[in-house]
Amino acid sequence: MRVAVVAGPDPGHAFPAIALCLRLAAAGDDPVLLTGTEWLDTARAAGIESVELVGLDVTDADDDADAGEKINQRAARMAVLNAPVLHDLTPDLIVSDVITVCGGMAAELLGVPWVELNPQPLYLPSRGLPPLGSGLAPGTGIRGRLRDSIMRALTARSLKKGQRQRSAARVQIGLPAREPGPVRRLIATLPALEVPRPDWPAEAVIVGPLHFEPTAAVLPIPPGDGPVIVVAPSTATTGAHGVAELTLEHLIPGRTVPAGSRVVISRLGGQELDVPPWASVGLGRQDELLTHADLVICGGGHGMLSKTLLAGVPLVVIPGGGDQWELANRVVRQGSARLIRPLSAEALVAEVAEVLSSRDYREAARRAGESIDRVTDPVQVCHEAKRVAG
Repeated sequence: MRVAVVAGPDPGHAFPAIALCLRLAAAGDDPVLLTGTEWLDTARAAGIESVELVGLDVTDADDDADAGEKINQRAARMAVLNAPVLHDLTPDLIVSDVITVCGGMAAELLGVPWVELNPQPLYLPSRGLPPLGSGLAPGTGIRGRLRDSIMRALTARSLKKGQRQRSAARVQIGLPAREPGPVRRLIATLPALEVPRPDWPAEAVIVGPLHFEPTAAVLPIPPGDGPVIVVAPSTATTGAHGVAELTLEHLIPGRTVPAGSRVVISRLGGQELDVPPWASVGLGRQDELLTHADLVICGGGHGMLSKTLLAGVPLVVIPGGGDQWELANRVVRQGSARLIRPLSAEALVAEVAEVLSSRDYREAARRAGESIDRVTDPVQVCHEAKRVAG
């Protein structure tokens, strides 16, 4: 089966798309990736056919001050630009990242069935949950349910505005105002990171996290016999800043962390750091690094959270904006992490000490990772979607 996978260049979305392509190729399918130019060579080096996703550059017509306009108007423009590219690639199925809305619109323009890829938990609104992004657990009892109901009412206006913007953008490019939606939604997360809801969509299937390592390099772990603390600063533009610097300045072996502790900072890039002998910094395979880790400090992005839980490693989470606050609170409730906000040296030292001193966090992380046994193969779901669509 020929499958076109469409995703923007943000690592949290491009990497899961590459991972899905690799899974499809391993199963005998013929995937092609459409993404930003910065990841084309990386995907090709992994053996994946890749072409540029056209129209990512901002134009004067884009209104980035309005999130709805930004997503929908740009998506419609990009759908028109990429439809000829996709047509020439002759896909039997198109998989479109959840925030790269143009892929689904282009699929509709071409009459090709499509599947939505969610590289995170399901974030659709639910009548049984508080608004996503609040970080709150579902309310219980009369007062809790009333709280959630009021909060949903307060956000309903923004949701309806977004729906109107989506409809207007669709009509502009010749699609019906009402969006039929994807044949299936791939929810690429751990079941432990999901929240039960009474209105789970029939087309949504939890398929487990889709991870891709952009390098074969292995980061060295400095010598020592104490805990290994892995720091993974957020790659999101809304992530907290200064985490790596604060860690190197205040997590001092024998003073604020156990003697013999090592710190390894795993990141895609960034400014030069003054690295002490008990630390290392660079780009390396995180999956291999996590097999040695006793604790991970990260921003709460889904990729690093799920990768860490799969390794059974506890966390200290320093969430920024976007969905990081939601996810950070979920892992705290699950018992595998501590949360810091706002970031301070005192809080960092205290929470690291708390997690390292108790096995409860590691046990909770192990349980979360073991929930991978309850997921469905994403390749199977894609094949099923093609059969259902005819």
